[in-house]
Amino acid sequence: MTALSTLLPGAGLLGTRRRNFGRLLLLSFLLIGALVLFYAWRKGFVTAALDLAVRPRVLIGILVAVIAGALLWVTGILLTARETAPNGRGSALRAAFAAFCCLVILAPAATAVRYLTIQHDVVQVLTGGGEDAEANAWADKPRVNVLLLGSDAADDRVGVRTDSMMVASIDTQSGDAVLFSLPRNLEHAPIPSDNPLSRLYPNGYDCGDECLLNGIWTLAADQAEADPTLFPGDDNPGLTTTRDVIGEILGLEIDRSLVVNLRGFQALVNAMGGIDINVKERICVGCKLSSGGRIIFNNGVERWIEPGQQHLDGYHALWYARSRAGSDDFSRMRRQRCVTGAILNQADPIALLRNYPSLAEVIKDNVTLDIPTSELPAWAELVGTLQEKGSVRSLPITNKVVNVVDPDYDQIRELVQNAISPQPTTSAAPTTSAPEPSDTPSESGASPSPSEPTDEVEDISTAC
Repeated sequence: MTALSTLLPGAGLLGTRRRNFGRLLLLSFLLIGALVLFYAWRKGFVTAALDLAVRPRVLIGILVAVIAGALLWVTGILLTARETAPNGRGSALRAAFAAFCCLVILAPAATAVRYLTIQHDVVQVLTGGGEDAEANAWADKPRVNVLLLGSDAADDRVGVRTDSMMVASIDTQSGDAVLFSLPRNLEHAPIPSDNPLSRLYPNGYDCGDECLLNGIWTLAADQAEADPTLFPGDDNPGLTTTRDVIGEILGLEIDRSLVVNLRGFQALVNAMGGIDINVKERICVGCKLSSGGRIIFNNGVERWIEPGQQHLDGYHALWYARSRAGSDDFSRMRRQRCVTGAILNQADPIALLRNYPSLAEVIKDNVTLDIPTSELPAWAELVGTLQEKGSVRSLPITNKVVNVVDPDYDQIRELVQNAISPQPTTSAAPTTSAPEPSDTPSESGASPSPSEPTDEVEDISTAC
């Protein structure tokens, strides 16, 4: 009977004088369990879990419910052990068995309380707190655009350089997403007139090969430090300006942004248990390009990520996404989109949950986002929709489209609009103006990308 009360709260009391308490306990737990299962079935298990995990007040409510439920469950176990215990020998063994049954309930409950506390702390740190919201944030918004930045900020570096710049444009109904990535060395980056930095650079960030897109963040931060009146009330002018400039380049309104530095990215992939990537070109690990165009390995140890299906941990996934030695920037951008698509498609909630306590500490220190708490439920549902039924495509803004020294921004914006709102073709598609292929090596002395450059939107699985 004690074991029965451990499996079903209060069930072992139904044949004792405490049957009313046992009946109430059993029915309460069955009702709560049925409601939880119905909610998960209606929204989808992943979406339901994400939805609950981003609501601070709900998390507190669940935490209290877990504590109260565990105490009531244990009370039922102890009452069952006492009410059904015969007199005589064996009482110590029965007491030990009852204590073991209580531990079976209390151990996972304590783990749940720990995880709920960690999650509540993470949400509060990332969003700054705020009220939960029930309204659909996308009711009147067909698409939402989120800026994804990979930052190389670290203790041994000066300033912040956006090593990876990507925008995910997501259909709020279908979950279909298109990824746009931009070359780090893009010149003449346009600065919109409503950004304070446009006063200093009215014609865009135009000072030759010293003024590249990935330097916008540091530029804005330095200017804001030199002139505090330039960005009044803005505690992160670097992020603001980077978002404004990339939105101007793509012709998109950037709704939200997420910044992950290198340590956070590596920890995320490790917490997932790694990601599976179809490697299309040999990529060196722990390497750099010498001034003579030769690949040099750290400590003289030659290491490579070989072509073919590979399972990459965080360290190797980071090198796969960032390595430029022996490859060009456009190939690197393709690899970054592949890694992003793999994370979106392969994220396993069970693996993430298992490693979440250590991951949570990394997230708080290495991830920055500007999503208010009130929007998190809508984002959680959107991510769930993307995973369950959405598709991930990418637009490779390659050297067929972009001359990084003199970019055609009107052409980029046209390609972006065609990618997110494809028109039915009634005739042969016009050819886009592009520089002819050249035998001249890329600026880094790298070899060309493994596939012919294209300016057409493609499924992420095709590109990867």
